[in-house]
Amino acid sequence: MPETNDKAKGFRLPVMEGLLPIKGSQVPAEIIAGITLAALAIPEVMGYTQISGTPVITGLYTILIPTFLFAFFGSSRHLVVGADSATAAILAAGLVGIAATGSDEYVALAAVLAFMAAGFLILARIIGLGFMADFLSRTVLIGFLTGVGVQVALGQISGMLGLKGGGHGALGKIWADIQQVDQVNFYAVATAVSVLAVIVGSKKISKKIPGALIAVIGAIFASWALNLEAHIHVLGAIPSGLPHIGLPEVDWSWELVGKLVPTAFAMFVVILAQSAATSRAYAARYNERFSENTDLVGLGLANIGAGLSGTFVVNGSPTKTQMIDSAGGRSQLSLVVTVVIVLLVLLFLTGPLAYMPEAVLSAIVFLIGVDLIDIKGMQSIYAQRRSEFWVALITVLMVVFVGVEQGIILAIVLSLIDHTRRGYRPKNVVLVPAESGVMCAQPVATRAQAAPGLLIYRFTHSMYYANAEQLTEEITDLVNHSDPPLRWLCLDASAVDDVDYSAAATLRSLFGVLKEKGIHLVVAQVLDDVREESRYNLRKLFGEDAFYDTLDDVVEDYRKQTE
Repeated sequence: MPETNDKAKGFRLPVMEGLLPIKGSQVPAEIIAGITLAALAIPEVMGYTQISGTPVITGLYTILIPTFLFAFFGSSRHLVVGADSATAAILAAGLVGIAATGSDEYVALAAVLAFMAAGFLILARIIGLGFMADFLSRTVLIGFLTGVGVQVALGQISGMLGLKGGGHGALGKIWADIQQVDQVNFYAVATAVSVLAVIVGSKKISKKIPGALIAVIGAIFASWALNLEAHIHVLGAIPSGLPHIGLPEVDWSWELVGKLVPTAFAMFVVILAQSAATSRAYAARYNERFSENTDLVGLGLANIGAGLSGTFVVNGSPTKTQMIDSAGGRSQLSLVVTVVIVLLVLLFLTGPLAYMPEAVLSAIVFLIGVDLIDIKGMQSIYAQRRSEFWVALITVLMVVFVGVEQGIILAIVLSLIDHTRRGYRPKNVVLVPAESGVMCAQPVATRAQAAPGLLIYRFTHSMYYANAEQLTEEITDLVNHSDPPLRWLCLDASAVDDVDYSAAATLRSLFGVLKEKGIHLVVAQVLDDVREESRYNLRKLFGEDAFYDTLDDVVEDYRKQTE
């Protein structure tokens, strides 16, 4: 579960919370899980470079220094940090028109974006904004990731067909593929189909089988043995060794910063929401504690590591986290094992990668995109909450047809609108005693009275400027149309945890109106925090005798004074 008192402790930089303690009996399972993750994740992260537009080697860099830094400084024992399709897609969308895809300038700007995302994450930690993850609703997140999945999958069709591709957005890419259909390379098609068959077939047998790795090794061997380089595009020479550590070299200008900030912020939002959601899910599964704010530090440092090592932004990955969990990993030790394996690959095994057909990565990424398309999630939303389904669908369409960056901005806006909407028109009720003596809720429209002349009105949300008008409307209606006419009106404030300036002004106005009509306004079950709030002098205005601890006290006192 998340820490509840993290803010009170102030800023701190704990280390190895996700690593320690380590049970000796668990170490073999952690090693096996780390090896399994490496086998599954290495081809996956190379595929993400197809999405991000960066060289293949940068994919391996994402699970080197960044992953190690989060394992060391993060608090979650389960969250796997590395390349992610959503942030890779945002990166590619943000750099369109700024630099040529795959160029040195492009890679440098990708590293800059990692630094900028890290800056947002560290700033969020300093001012305690871990709670912001709560404001990206599950509904719009499903819609956003589904849209990303559609866009990613469509973007890989040209690679699987051996075409040059082109166009922007889903429609542009489809149209470009249609125009080049006479140039389909059947060697590329055969390679892609074979890769898809191996990966899908492996999953059907067992999810623990590294189908992508088997497909990659098989394709590399076939390409070398059959000299496929003469017929289809291959990756070519890939540098070996460790990444160069240093700051990216770019021509700085305020214009460039202005172009990059929206992309970096969109990445930050996705990192915050997706990482927090994943950490929470696994912490709850194993009844463990984690700190969202501490994870912000770990994610920030991981992205600083990404920027320094010349790779692109990293994120908490739900798919990789599930991989490691299914393999038996229960701490960040398994991630350290994965880092060691990737280090060995970088030092000794990059040579064979030169023979890998590009269609292989396109096929892998195509399946990644398909996996992101959450049809079941969309169906579930449609069945349970039709209004939220349309919000999710709008997000999907925005991502697919307009852009990933615009999609995440829309997702944020829709989440905030949805949050505001729920508080803007709360479903308030009136309360009446049942035969058992318990108060039962009735719709406000019934105008049901707790006793002749006494109406108990429960406001079911905090009172603020957006819903103050509803408070006025409903109380005015109750006063004007109640039969018999009201003598007392009780405001049940048990669900009111805050009253802002506008709402306080509304209460003063209502008090005056009710007083003129001869109706006594009382308040019951006020929360301690609200009761102690003296800024608006409501206690002085209403009078001390207007406040009751329980609804039963209100009913009893009303009967005494009116009989």
